[in-house]
Amino acid sequence: MKHLDHANVLKVYEVFETKHSIYLVIELLEGGELIKRIKEKNKLSYKDIAKLMKCLLSALDHIHSKGIMHRDLKPENILLRKKHDLFNIVIADFGLATEIKLPPAQILFKRCGTPGFVAPEILSYKENQETFYDEKCDIFSAGVIFYIL
Repeated sequence: MKHLDHANVLKVYEVFETKHSIYLVIELLEGGELIKRIKEKNKLSYKDIAKLMKCLLSALDHIHSKGIMHRDLKPENILLRKKHDLFNIVIADFGLATEIKLPPAQILFKRCGTPGFVAPEILSYKENQETFYDEKCDIFSAGVIFYIL
């Protein structure tokens, strides 16, 4: 996470590990969840949706270029830096993220994500099959978010 440096990805400054805990020093986000702000606003223009999706897809392109797939992209994991700045979004909650090029046997959670936002290839994944899902599963989730917006 520390090597991710993009305006729309949560910034991790430092990681401290003890015998029983891991502490992350991350940027302060004061705006809350994007979905809550959208519900307050009630309606978005096509131009606003396009601007939000450009930020989201740019962030996904960055994390994918660094060899990471999020695997739990949903509106609750898109946060705002400031309360009244709807377009300063940040992708957060990388708890289910994994490296793209790992062999399937090394991935801890093979089926994961939030129902309604999970790509079909994650749900249909079986242990001994030859094919494996990749970062396109995040693009599927982004498409669901686009539909919701």
